[in-house]
Amino acid sequence: MPSSGVGPARRSRDAASGGRTPSWADRAVTALSCWWLTTLPVLLTPLIAHKMGFPQVRDDLGRLFGAAALVSAVLPPLLGFVVALVSRRRGARGRFIVMGAVSGVPVLFFWVFGVLLAECPDGYHC
Repeated sequence: MPSSGVGPARRSRDAASGGRTPSWADRAVTALSCWWLTTLPVLLTPLIAHKMGFPQVRDDLGRLFGAAALVSAVLPPLLGFVVALVSRRRGARGRFIVMGAVSGVPVLFFWVFGVLLAECPDGYHC
């Protein structure tokens, strides 16, 4: 007759994560969230390098870092929302909606005022 304390041994990995191992969706949500968090450091890297005495980084790689920051601001919320929708994770869906809104405000601001409403020099037609 088995006692109440006898049962299959739990692995330490299962015990640390609350009894279940993370699924592909959990890992994808975590990876996409971390990717989104890198947007601001990537955007500020050329400015920091310039202030530290390396102006060639800003001159040579400034546009590359800007494009990488733009991709890091737009793609992770979009892909994360799709992953959360497919895997039926309501909390993750809300997180990626907020991430998209936070990323969308500056992107739309720069697009509207930097591209659409940019002033043209005299004599040029935009």
